[in-house]
Amino acid sequence: MKKLVIVESPHKCKPIGTYLGKDYKVVSSKGHIRDLATTGKFGLGVDVDNNFEPNYIPIKGKKKVITELKKEVKNSDFVYLATDPDREGEAISWHLKEALEIPEKNYERVTFNEITKNVVEDAFKTPRKIDENLVRSQETRRILDRIIGFRLSKLMQAKTGGKSAGRVQSVALKLIVDREREINAFVPEEYWSIEADFSDFTAQLEKYHGKKIEIHSEVEAEEILSKLTKTFKLESVESKDTKKTSRPAFITSTMQRSAATNLNYAPSKTMRIAQKLYEGVELESETVGLITYMRTDSERLSPVFVKETYEWIEKKYGRDYIGEVKVPKKKQNMQDAHEAIRPTSIERTPESIKAYLTNEEYHLYKLIYDRALASLMSSAVSLSTTVILENNGYTFKTTGNILKFDGYLKIYSPYEETKDIILPDFANYKSEVIIANEILKHQHFTKPLPRYTESSLIKELENLGIGRPSTYATIVGTIKERGYVTLEDKKFVPTEIGIETTDKLQEFFSGIVNVEYTANMESELDAIAENKVDNNQILHEFYDDFEPLVEKAFHEMEKKEAEKTGESCPNCGSDLVIRKGKYGTFTACSNYPTCKYIKKSETQNEKIIDCPKCGKEIIQKRTKRGKIFYGCTGYPKCDFASWYKPVEKKCPECGGVLVEKKDDLECMECKKNWKNE
Repeated sequence: MKKLVIVESPHKCKPIGTYLGKDYKVVSSKGHIRDLATTGKFGLGVDVDNNFEPNYIPIKGKKKVITELKKEVKNSDFVYLATDPDREGEAISWHLKEALEIPEKNYERVTFNEITKNVVEDAFKTPRKIDENLVRSQETRRILDRIIGFRLSKLMQAKTGGKSAGRVQSVALKLIVDREREINAFVPEEYWSIEADFSDFTAQLEKYHGKKIEIHSEVEAEEILSKLTKTFKLESVESKDTKKTSRPAFITSTMQRSAATNLNYAPSKTMRIAQKLYEGVELESETVGLITYMRTDSERLSPVFVKETYEWIEKKYGRDYIGEVKVPKKKQNMQDAHEAIRPTSIERTPESIKAYLTNEEYHLYKLIYDRALASLMSSAVSLSTTVILENNGYTFKTTGNILKFDGYLKIYSPYEETKDIILPDFANYKSEVIIANEILKHQHFTKPLPRYTESSLIKELENLGIGRPSTYATIVGTIKERGYVTLEDKKFVPTEIGIETTDKLQEFFSGIVNVEYTANMESELDAIAENKVDNNQILHEFYDDFEPLVEKAFHEMEKKEAEKTGESCPNCGSDLVIRKGKYGTFTACSNYPTCKYIKKSETQNEKIIDCPKCGKEIIQKRTKRGKIFYGCTGYPKCDFASWYKPVEKKCPECGGVLVEKKDDLECMECKKNWKNE
């Protein structure tokens, strides 16, 4: 019996094929094969007048893949659809079944959370049919995103300098813009602190006659200082053990945040590396997935992994280091489809496989491995000491902390700041009176909430129930690519166009582009997945509210005037203005479409070098898609062309043309690199 297995990624084919053996053939769809068309009303690819019937077409470049897969299906007796174990993966399996015309009786759906031999083999023992509810949920999400994205993006392009808008993207941008306005409107408030400096410790003023004290000015601080002496009474010394518990294994958002903080990886980079670790790395004798599926919102761990890890901890560190299994917290809109991100084997330590990984893969794997291991280790125990001092009714406090038992910090201390604060042994003091060296006052000012970093924005989106684990990296990447934000000191700062886009959307769509509406929509998508509500009802309710707002905005939203350059059009005398196109800004006549004059860029006809083939000029050109390249003015007779800018220098080795490539020069002939000096 010929059995065909279809997965998404080509990287999965080899390990899964090896695990299943010669009776199975594993092929790849290379990701999605179909998407909504861009035809029909508003180019949505969705018949909004016929129960939102979607019109799916092959993704560009996938017709050949579909044809090849159809042949494989025809030559097989049975098909296993083994795409990723989430809603998107479920939808891809459904698209494969439909596009490849696989009969109902001739297929099964298989899911696995890690690509290892035992897990893959077990998955094929318990196949199932496609979950239509998950497919409807994902399809509804896609239709909503298409309607909102296409309609609002078209509006923004027509009325503002914005390039796009989206269901979640625009809410994320609004958070950044709102935070920036809070910062700009913030008025710092002055406050003071008072500190007593002793020979081997310091203490801070906290209370006056048992009540917490606030000092708002230097006058108040000086008044308090005038009432203090350098003689302090030792009122109490209290020492007790305190425990610090490890955090749960990673979910998608916490992995992205930790990688940003500890490794300086952007969310998109983290997900790209994690995808490779999940799909499989070629070790000495096998190709194996190193981590479990990296798109998850669940903190639970499999009992098998917990058992193996406990045995590992006891063997390596002793029974005292075995901790308790974390009880996952149920969060808003949590899917809990599969477990947390963890290594597929605790025996496979980062150091043992370092030689088979790139530097980036190693560091992310180590971060994931250490977090999962630490989550099952015992708490760290510290001796915490609190000392209370009294001075004329004013109470001062100092605290010390000494690590007694490292627990999970034996593994995880590089990722957490742990510092002993050692106090003197107050039992050695011969009296209850301690003399300070000096008492100082310090001025402070309140600070506004900080700007969002990539890490803190993801945390906020997660806390608000917006988006999904698979979308965080895309959301962050999109608002950067659209020019709506810039990064300054790794913090988001909205641009002028980002603020304008947000304001226009809030003027006309405040009831839809907001946190509450977006979070509620996630809950409704979950309800569709659980077969609790009808997806068409959700779409109708949304569209009936949304489309009238769009029509109103197209009629009433003021169009932003194009920026004038101060020049006149050589053809009709009208003002020249700066316009935005698909490939950036350009200068054109304000009288468009009556006058279609476009000013050529200053570098467009500028000579770069003499053509090494025919002696004519090499100039900067653009492809039909707007990509810059360098070619000969003698084209088509001369076909010299380069994606990289040629220079006058010749290759010292072969005399070939040198082009600027990153920080070096590369020869077009012999491909050798030379310093650009």
